[in-house]
Amino acid sequence: MKIAISGASGFVGTCLKQALQDDGHQIVPLRRKDFSGSNFMQNALSGAHAVIHLAGAPIVARWTESYKREIVASRIDTTRLLVDALRVMPSPPGLFISTSGVGIYQPNVPCDESATVFAEDFLGTLARDWEREALAAREFSIRTIIFRLGAVLGRGGGVLQKMLLPFRLGLGGIIGDGMQAFSWIHIHDLISAYRFVIAHEQLSGIFNLSAPHPATNAGFTQALGSVLHRPTVLPVPAFLLRLRFGEGADIVLKGQHALPRRLLECGFGFAFPTIHDALQDLCSNPAA
Repeated sequence: MKIAISGASGFVGTCLKQALQDDGHQIVPLRRKDFSGSNFMQNALSGAHAVIHLAGAPIVARWTESYKREIVASRIDTTRLLVDALRVMPSPPGLFISTSGVGIYQPNVPCDESATVFAEDFLGTLARDWEREALAAREFSIRTIIFRLGAVLGRGGGVLQKMLLPFRLGLGGIIGDGMQAFSWIHIHDLISAYRFVIAHEQLSGIFNLSAPHPATNAGFTQALGSVLHRPTVLPVPAFLLRLRFGEGADIVLKGQHALPRRLLECGFGFAFPTIHDALQDLCSNPAA
């Protein structure tokens, strides 16, 4: 297949691009200029069989009002432009896989894809608006899938890369009270899920892309300290995160307990279902 990918230079995009190329697919990275207008996007998508939309400004940052507008524009505006281009193409790609996040769910409440009550904070509103733009592609008979991603764990990027050094120095510890839920996904399982939905043409709609056994922040901290053989006795107080990130600290001080019910019901198998399995693999296997 010829597959167009936005955000192909990011951590997830780079890993996914390489994996799909290894499968024999032709990958077309969507670039900034392709989002300059519908005509540019149509040209970029010409001949593509599928589109994977991963682009978006980093969430882990200090959320000033201007940066919150950037976060929104990088997701809502790009998705709207992409879908508008698909709408007018005479032969659009048959598959559109967009991205969302488990931040759509209320904090610390077990939720699968059947949940109908969502968070009312910035991330919850962002995810709902983002998904609404993407699901518009269904109106013109494009198979549309949305992955609500948990925190992606892998080597070379993502949340784990940011935490390895302090933990290896024995400076790791729980964040806040440590009881907030932590929904996560090993990069291997993420790639496998994309391959799975591409291959199974009957699948569409919304899927939680997170491991079947969410952790807590304390559980993640304990597991990472264990596999690294390092103490984890230095907690990070919530007020320090608020000073550093402002409202953006919600990402780690709140937590979502997302369950991948639809993937499991469809027969998808997770290679790394528990946080200890995932961290043991990632911290002992340099190729992971």
